[in-house]
Amino acid sequence: MNRTIGLISTNYSVPGFGSVTEVRPAASIPFGGRYRLLDFALSNMVNSRIQTVGLVTPYFYRSIIDHVGAGKPWDLSRKEGGLYILPGTVFGFHEENARFLFRDLLHNLEYLRQGDGDYILVSSGTLVANIDYQPMITRHELEGKPVTLLYKKMQPGEKRPGRYLTLDGDTVAGIRRADEGENLLLDCFIVDKSFLLRMARDYAALDYMDFLDILAHVLPEVAVGCCAFDGYVAFMDGMEDYFRASLDLLDSSVRRELFQSDRPIRTKAHDTPPALYAPGSAVKNSVMTAGSIVEGSVENSVCFRNVRIEKGAVVKNCVLMEKCVVKAGARLENVVCDKNVTVSENKIVCGTAEHPCVLAKGGVV
Repeated sequence: MNRTIGLISTNYSVPGFGSVTEVRPAASIPFGGRYRLLDFALSNMVNSRIQTVGLVTPYFYRSIIDHVGAGKPWDLSRKEGGLYILPGTVFGFHEENARFLFRDLLHNLEYLRQGDGDYILVSSGTLVANIDYQPMITRHELEGKPVTLLYKKMQPGEKRPGRYLTLDGDTVAGIRRADEGENLLLDCFIVDKSFLLRMARDYAALDYMDFLDILAHVLPEVAVGCCAFDGYVAFMDGMEDYFRASLDLLDSSVRRELFQSDRPIRTKAHDTPPALYAPGSAVKNSVMTAGSIVEGSVENSVCFRNVRIEKGAVVKNCVLMEKCVVKAGARLENVVCDKNVTVSENKIVCGTAEHPCVLAKGGVV
């Protein structure tokens, strides 16, 4: 079988995240108590036996580099292959649903040329799912089409802005942007390296476009394949999606699908003692992470490392990122607290399930 190398794009903006992405790229947003969104894309590639991965970073890449380092948690700190940190073009691409700026590919042709793979598996850094790419790679090789797109069949009545595929059997007949449809293109595809290098030569003048938009224009001349994924996917187009996906983790069936023992989601390790539950505290149906101290009440919430809930405080339907402090008597409901937020004594902060209240990093309420 021909070898496949990976390419993960993180050089794009997601305006729906607001203040959360003022201090970090969307791919490095903390998720699930101990992970970052990027962990899923990296782990999926490594679990699919891809040993060379390029990571296209934006100009404010500090949090990404701090998290991934040399790639050791993903077994990518190696002499052959491994993790390559690649520069993205300044400011990236601000159009909604755009993830693969063609200029970023052109800017990193040396990585693509020198890579030892005949195929390149490309993914966004915010695709939250546990995907085995091997069946997709095998299908791509057997069918012989230069591109294979990953998609998810949507349920009737389910709405989600994005790119939708029109299929003719196993061939993609069209790609269109819409608010709803049947076959939603996920932020992932496999492309023959030779085909991508040809596109880089022939369409260099369109470097301001997304690769998938260019592909949509050349469909009449190019046979494009497709592969369906029917597992759980957490879409990440803004804080409402993030909040919903975070609380989905309280469902044991979702946790079992995302965090499989034979396909682990790897992340940067922290040496932190277990959470401490003080006498009189109450925790119900929540994700509590190492280093937290709980003296109050927590229900249906996700709490990251080193969170402190003081006596008499009530936290319900919330996401509290690392080192947040909820003082005595405070009450939070339907709230997302970024890192290092402090909620003062007896304060009440409430959002709604559809529109959670978001407290910016380092804030004091």
